[in-house]
Amino acid sequence: MKSGVRALGIAESFSGKQSTLCGAVVRASRVVDGFVFGRCTVGGRDATATVIEMVDRLDRADVHYLILAGIAPAWFNLFDLPRLHDETGLPVIAVTFEDSSGLEATLRAEFDGDALDWRLATYRAQPPRERVTVNDETVFVRQVGCDHEAARELVRAFTPEGGRPEPLRVARLAARAADAEFDVQ
Repeated sequence: MKSGVRALGIAESFSGKQSTLCGAVVRASRVVDGFVFGRCTVGGRDATATVIEMVDRLDRADVHYLILAGIAPAWFNLFDLPRLHDETGLPVIAVTFEDSSGLEATLRAEFDGDALDWRLATYRAQPPRERVTVNDETVFVRQVGCDHEAARELVRAFTPEGGRPEPLRVARLAARAADAEFDVQ
């Protein structure tokens, strides 16, 4: 992958009723090239809209990919990958770091009524996860707007060590720092 290819990694930090989302623009050469922040509701339904707004506000035509830390930020405020792809025009790749049998049982245990129906419908509309080995670690990848091989290559290219792609590592650090700052105010 060319060193100038840029990905926008989205990760979160939350406490209380709001989650701080950070978008970190990182080049394949590992150079951090920009940030954007947003807030979504813990347990809400606004995470996808928040990311779309962040991408619009960032206004960077040189960003080639959108990489998400999972699909269930802010206590199951689910990301809708097909909608993110449709509205941003970017290939969307969600990376998770633990093997699981899926979210349906947890969603059923935590929610009911319309809140459960919305989450199940959104969750079921997402592409399946596929295992990817990165630096002797295993991550799980879903993608929309590119094939699995391209997603696997991207995750590996943006992960210099360990199993967390650099755009997600940087975004998580910045989200935590911003969340701590918001909590102080």
